[in-house]
Amino acid sequence: MTDKSAIDVLLKEDRVFPPPESFTQTARVSDHSLHKQAEADFEAYWAERARLLSWHKMFTKTLEWTPPTCKWFSDGKLNASVNCLDRHVVTAKRNQAAIIWEGEPGDSRTLTYYDLHREVNRFAGALKNLGVKKGDRVALYLPMIPELVVSMLACARIGAIHSVVFAGFSADSLADRITDAEAKVLITADGGWRRGKILQLKHIADEAVKKADCIESVVVVKRGEFKIQIEEGRDHWYHRLMDDAPRYVEPEPMDAEDLLFTLYTSGSTGRPKGVAHATAGYLVGAQTTTELVFDLQEDDVYWCTADIGWITGHSYIVYGPLACGVTQVMYEGAPDWPERDRFWEIVEKYGVTKFYTAPTAIRTFMRWGDEHVKKHDLSSLRLLGTVGEPINPAAWMWYREVVGEERCPIVDTWWQTETGSMMISPLPGVTPCKPGSATKALPGIFADVVDHDGKSIKSGGGLLVVRKPWPSMLRTVWGDHERFVETYFSRFGPEIYFTGDGAKRDDDGYIWILGRVDDVINVAGHRVGTMEVESALVSHDDVVEAACVGVVDPVKGQAIAAFVTVREGLEQEPDFADQLREHVGEKIGPIAKPKTVLFTASLPKTRSGKIMRRLLRDIAEGRALGDTTTLADSSVIEALKKKYEENP
Repeated sequence: MTDKSAIDVLLKEDRVFPPPESFTQTARVSDHSLHKQAEADFEAYWAERARLLSWHKMFTKTLEWTPPTCKWFSDGKLNASVNCLDRHVVTAKRNQAAIIWEGEPGDSRTLTYYDLHREVNRFAGALKNLGVKKGDRVALYLPMIPELVVSMLACARIGAIHSVVFAGFSADSLADRITDAEAKVLITADGGWRRGKILQLKHIADEAVKKADCIESVVVVKRGEFKIQIEEGRDHWYHRLMDDAPRYVEPEPMDAEDLLFTLYTSGSTGRPKGVAHATAGYLVGAQTTTELVFDLQEDDVYWCTADIGWITGHSYIVYGPLACGVTQVMYEGAPDWPERDRFWEIVEKYGVTKFYTAPTAIRTFMRWGDEHVKKHDLSSLRLLGTVGEPINPAAWMWYREVVGEERCPIVDTWWQTETGSMMISPLPGVTPCKPGSATKALPGIFADVVDHDGKSIKSGGGLLVVRKPWPSMLRTVWGDHERFVETYFSRFGPEIYFTGDGAKRDDDGYIWILGRVDDVINVAGHRVGTMEVESALVSHDDVVEAACVGVVDPVKGQAIAAFVTVREGLEQEPDFADQLREHVGEKIGPIAKPKTVLFTASLPKTRSGKIMRRLLRDIAEGRALGDTTTLADSSVIEALKKKYEENP
């Protein structure tokens, strides 16, 4: 092919699943009127959604767009904690459960909206007593406990900018993020739980603070009876600060464009980027998508299994669900502790109705076997969601058939840390679904698939872009606006946001995410997306997960190396690798056959569950490993490296 940006379309998927009639009858959205409204006047559409929030001062301006800089609702004033709490406690939701929390060891707590409002106010007062002011940055390094939600909303209440760091990062990674944000306070815990082991969070935080001299105070939440060091004058127990805090703190009226938070996302190279989100636009995006995509109903019990340390947890555990006033489950630990049915036990225990998890988790459940799911009553489930990497059609079908029992719509959502909220997703009462496709852009979002010149591709593979601004888009990279422009608005000019993803559009206009453009493999002039080859591999009955990378080939330029995880207990035949190569050839064509197939019990993943193909490329090319600080389990990559050296 001559088009250097187009991606070959190889995988065919013809199955279509319309919304169940019983679901459509009660759905919040059951026709295409919202899409039509947004297409006719997207600014008016977003203004209408924004008016559903509670404002200190109602906006009169909707969008100011000086590419690539946007301002939404800029003359309005509001507060995020008011929208998540105060407006609910004056209604019947006051005594409704906001968070049903379950710790990994089995302890549990339920906080009503009134309980959460009270705790947020007290901790907001405690932070003010420590000298935290509007515009100050506060770093959070906490396990998945309610105090993490309280801390975020307390920062929002007083106008401080929070920066949550996932509680699995090393001391160096934490120190880098604290220093870049110039945070003055760090909130952590004495420890946490993960697969029955104690996370030494306070110890890690102490090491980080030695390298981050901007920290003035450290607040420590008591999660358990863990031995820690307390530095007098610097360290403060959370519960003691709460004892001396006022019961009510007046919320700070924030300008719509004041920053709500920064969240660091790792690039493929270079230091992490502090993605900065503005208060009003972000809230509009989070509330709108939570309500519409999850089709929230009054009696819902919603559960997003993500960690709050990632954007999914920000948008779809904290700000979106609480702004909508839903009851949600929050779980501290791992899906296989103490047994592999822990998630399904929780679904049954609390009657979860809406369940949102990652493709990597779904593929892991497949590998563990159906029996762990089927031992529990999951009849409460009404809708399933997926977020993270593109989901393989085989995993989508398993999710539908085994977990959803063929009655739950699936919302496969595409979005990014940078977009703030979902961009491409089915509306479950309207959109027919195709396994593996995120379907079409949501109302008010103008996603497109383009060639290397930025011209729309009606049908075929290319690059995914967004042509118009949307409220929840990032405003800048903290401390480096040039990096913001260069990363997102240089490829096609300042008016078009480049996502960095490859995608294809089918004849029905459905969008299929093909993976990061950096992961596209050029085989004999054909640009092959990793997602399609991996999906072909996973479509084999004995394969549950696969990751593909390009390796140098003297004839084809690049060849495909596949790292494959099979079902547990499978006795592999000697020629199983050849069988898989032929299977891929039959599914999507000979050009996509992997040159090498390596079997592995686990794939290297980040702590958010994304496969680290960059490290797999390092292994396959025999290079020194790049940065491994975001790995969830470093032993996986070492085992893979050894195995590949033995069987190149």
